[in-house]
Amino acid sequence: MKQVEIRGAGGPEVLHFAEAPRPEAGPGEVLVRVVAASVNRPDVQQRRGLYPPPPDASPIPGLDIAGTVAAVGDGVTRLAVGDPVCALTNGGGYAEYCAVQEGQCMRIPAGLSYIEAASLPEAYFTAWNNVMWRGALAGGETLFVQGGTSGVGMAAIQMARTLRGARVFATAGNDEKRQVCRDIGAEEAVDYRGAWDDMIRNLTGGEGVDVILDAQAGPYTQRQLDLLRMDGRVVLIASHQGETAEVNVRQLVRRRLTLTGSTIRPEPAAYKARLARALEAEVWPLLESGAITTRIHQVFAFGDVRDAHGVLDRNEQIGKVVLAVDPAKAETHPVKGQN
Repeated sequence: MKQVEIRGAGGPEVLHFAEAPRPEAGPGEVLVRVVAASVNRPDVQQRRGLYPPPPDASPIPGLDIAGTVAAVGDGVTRLAVGDPVCALTNGGGYAEYCAVQEGQCMRIPAGLSYIEAASLPEAYFTAWNNVMWRGALAGGETLFVQGGTSGVGMAAIQMARTLRGARVFATAGNDEKRQVCRDIGAEEAVDYRGAWDDMIRNLTGGEGVDVILDAQAGPYTQRQLDLLRMDGRVVLIASHQGETAEVNVRQLVRRRLTLTGSTIRPEPAAYKARLARALEAEVWPLLESGAITTRIHQVFAFGDVRDAHGVLDRNEQIGKVVLAVDPAKAETHPVKGQN
């Protein structure tokens, strides 16, 4: 099969195609013939040498895919050969075949194409884990999303509005991106280059917010803690502005604040399976009805993977960038629906 390898740390030029043996489905795994794979920020960070995969994970980039089951391993009970699935992988998505734990595979929502399905797993796993579970967003609370037009940001905005009835605010880098945030449910979106904390404070009448989802950390951390209401939570999913921060611990104690975060990749398969089942139960019906949507910024041919990474390097994307690994099938809808 054909796969993409990272040779050294650097820009898109370190991505190279290579021939490799087709993987086999181990116990509890399925082998997926990949039709589409999305490009995510962790792929870019891995390429830059800043996000090494766990020791037991594939060194091949690619964390979410859509395709059809080509083989099943021992102990697989939910899926059969030929089933269309999307999945959160442990790496290896930039390839024509990828072995994935059965529990991390999900049915493709009715009416969505393989391209659209490939855009879902990493974004929705991350948003659900950090907003709904770690952030414990409750009905009627207020969520602030840093980076509202990332895949994770767009998932978080829509889930918070639709499932929790939350007030949602976001940051984005230009007028077009800020309007997209409003269109999908944010009450307002502000420029992250400005005094975003003062703007959000003004928009909430000085009250602040209950939960903040952030990938920046560093000097943003204390500013975000200052923006929280009593019992508020800051949830970090990356540290692009810096891996260390100075925080006011006395404020944490007195205002009962929570500073937490997570990364899903090293979590055990059982934990990821729990996330998958929650998404299928709570979010997939909303995707099928159109109450929540996924936005595809651009689709690239598999051979143009370097160009796809360039879009993320320049931070141009609004929504997801996807690779059409099998272009003949990528735009097809494997499950009939209303969309």
